[in-house]
Amino acid sequence: MFDKIVTWAKRNMPTREQLEHNRFARPLTVRHELWRFTRRSVPRGVAAGLFIGIFALIPGVQIVGAALMCVPVRGNIPLAVLMTFISIPPTTLFVFLPGAIWVGNSFGYHADFSTVRELTTRGASVGDWLAWLGSDAAPSLIIGLFLIAVVSAVVGYLLSAIGWRWWTAHKRKVRLMRSAARDFPD
Repeated sequence: MFDKIVTWAKRNMPTREQLEHNRFARPLTVRHELWRFTRRSVPRGVAAGLFIGIFALIPGVQIVGAALMCVPVRGNIPLAVLMTFISIPPTTLFVFLPGAIWVGNSFGYHADFSTVRELTTRGASVGDWLAWLGSDAAPSLIIGLFLIAVVSAVVGYLLSAIGWRWWTAHKRKVRLMRSAARDFPD
């Protein structure tokens, strides 16, 4: 499964060299550390992508926001962009929105998720959605999404830092075993 994701990402994501020719993306390509996979940039990129991917919930804004957030935190841009894809429509409708409303309601707000289900099933207009957000639902949703995004970013940061350390230790162990086998053949 992981190999399929990596293959898809390599095939569909633009490279830094391709982005150098885009006048809007060119400022992001000047700083080479934003494109390298290092022990510091990987967890930062994962955290930035998870935070923006969960909190923004607007597809075009997520990718641009994650890339821009990587600049001040010096995170890995490709990983941040890839992490925004955690909020695909099934996870948004069935995990993030109900969870955000539940978390927001625990702070004393009164958003009703049955209204969200009803709005999605009947294909509500933008005006209906804005009226729903104008009610007591907006603070509940925003607070809930913010807290879920922060917790997800922290957990993603920690897991990717631990994963990076394990991966580099594993590579070093394999390299030492090959070196020892080469130096002391049976």
